Amino acid sequence: MRFRTPDHEPLEINLIPLIDVLLVMLIFLAATTTFMRHQALTITLPQASGQTQPTQAIELSIHESGRFAVNAVLVDNPSVASLTAALQKASEGQQEPTVLIRAAANATHQLVITGMQAARQAGIARVHFATQASE
Repeated sequence: MRFRTPDHEPLEINLIPLIDVLLVMLIFLAATTTFMRHQALTITLPQASGQTQPTQAIELSIHESGRFAVNAVLVDNPSVASLTAALQKASEGQQEPTVLIRAAANATHQLVITGMQAARQAGIARVHFATQASE
């Protein structure tokens, strides 16, 4: 008895076009994604010309009302001791920590000095100031 062999090959699903479509969708997603910087305090920075900010800096935001935030986390008590503790916690594990002070344009000089004093007491020697690019 002779059995007949099939004349056609078995059906297969070709995954290559599916992978190509997924890669194109991934490229569109990556190209259209925007990265937003979230801050705990809304601050209008003073204007100046200068260099860009350091990459691994601890951000100390100072609002004109006297509120402080360290790396977008509000500091409950605006005293030097609590601000020093928050800066020490944020600088753990860093070789040479840097503080980037983002003070509002209308913030008092005393608030900026309080932030600088807390950075000094936390053992941070490098202090930078953030500004807006002047027009």
